[in-house]
Amino acid sequence: MSERKLTTRAEDFSEWYNQVVVRAELADYAPVRGCMIVRPYGWALWENITAALDQRFKATGHVNAAFPLLIPRSFIEKEKSHVAGFSPELAVVTHGGGEELEEPLVIRPTSETIIGHSYAKWIQSYRDLPLLINQWNSVVRWELRTRLFLRTLEFFWQEGHTAHATADEAEAETRQMVDVYSDFAVHEAAIPVIPGRKSEAEKFAGAEITYSLEAMMGDGKALQFCTSHNLGQNFAKAFEIRYLDKNGVLQHCWTTSWGLSTRVVGALIMVHGDDQGLIFPPRLAPYQIVIVPIFKTDDEKITVFETARRLQRELTDAGLRVKMDEREGMSPGFKFNDWEMRGVPLRLELGPKDVAKGSAVLARRDRPGKEGKVFLPQPGMAAAVAGLLEDIQKALHRRALEFRRARTVEPADYGEFKKAVEVGFAFCWWCGGSDCEEKIKEETKATMRCIPLDQSLGANPTGSGGSGECVYCRQPAKEKAIFARAY
Repeated sequence: MSERKLTTRAEDFSEWYNQVVVRAELADYAPVRGCMIVRPYGWALWENITAALDQRFKATGHVNAAFPLLIPRSFIEKEKSHVAGFSPELAVVTHGGGEELEEPLVIRPTSETIIGHSYAKWIQSYRDLPLLINQWNSVVRWELRTRLFLRTLEFFWQEGHTAHATADEAEAETRQMVDVYSDFAVHEAAIPVIPGRKSEAEKFAGAEITYSLEAMMGDGKALQFCTSHNLGQNFAKAFEIRYLDKNGVLQHCWTTSWGLSTRVVGALIMVHGDDQGLIFPPRLAPYQIVIVPIFKTDDEKITVFETARRLQRELTDAGLRVKMDEREGMSPGFKFNDWEMRGVPLRLELGPKDVAKGSAVLARRDRPGKEGKVFLPQPGMAAAVAGLLEDIQKALHRRALEFRRARTVEPADYGEFKKAVEVGFAFCWWCGGSDCEEKIKEETKATMRCIPLDQSLGANPTGSGGSGECVYCRQPAKEKAIFARAY
């Protein structure tokens, strides 16, 4: 129920986020600190996300499998940088069946090691390559500071793991998944993203190169949308993932991994939401349209519901996700506010006068008040609703892109840089030095989010081959990077 007003985003963005997640019944806090319970409304959203991604993965030749939750501790320790990167976050099982285990087991923080062990058994020849496997699961990382969807001890995600015969094939796979994720972000989530390369300090533990998609949230902060890692031969050498090439020579494989988690739900909330609550892009919304029957007498109720159910069938038959609000003891106004808070893209209001006129009132969630009201005849309603939903989908992406552009600055010096990261992104020359990166983080709390693959993002395009001076040390720089405070 949404009886109380939400805290506004301007008052306290963090509190607004926490309130809307709980009150819209997306998730709840679990008895174990830092864990979450994903409620049915939130899980329906996640199912739509997984369906859209799974379709894309399979279209690019990937298949799904399932690997164990428990991993021998010795597996994690085989790749030195991997164990160093994950050791502080590991949950370790030391006892089972009432007895101490001979070897402790790690609850998977990610599955490169257990999958590497399996790939070493399965791959013998170049004919076995490429091996393209994805799995949908949950992982555990012992986070100290948690927030529903954004950072929890256990979270749901997909993790793709592939093995290839050459370095070029592995890099092509890594970049292909960046494109797949970008397509999903723009066309399904309506979130504009910046694909780019992570710095040495920010890349995945054990990777040669990490790519990410960075998105701007409604408070100007960045959120890492997903990652794609070129692991080189690091894990292949650690786990002896080898194949006989066409000349009969034994070679180590080149591997990749890539993933997107329930963190993307947090992105949807913070990119599109407003002071009334959630606004879901139609292609991912659990319900695309809610029908709210309006009546006063029993006779009016019978008449209105008859028409409402007919419209519900027509919309459902057209492939739309429809919810009929049949709750009793609640005013239409309460229901309107409740569904607005829950982010349903369209609301169909139907009263006795609408039934008599053969029409209905539709309210767009992305346009509050009278501006968002549309009056439509009942005949042809399904086609009209589908058109409105497509328009809302595009409008949400357009609005988010305009917001990001308005808050992205190309600073001329470090003074302008510090002002830029207080409200949004700084897109600036960076020398690539870890010292500059660390000092910027210490002084401004801004991190290097990525080096955009498209260096012509700003108002002054540089294209490839440009150069400038590092925003911090003023030494020569060949690439521009995105710096921002982040979740």
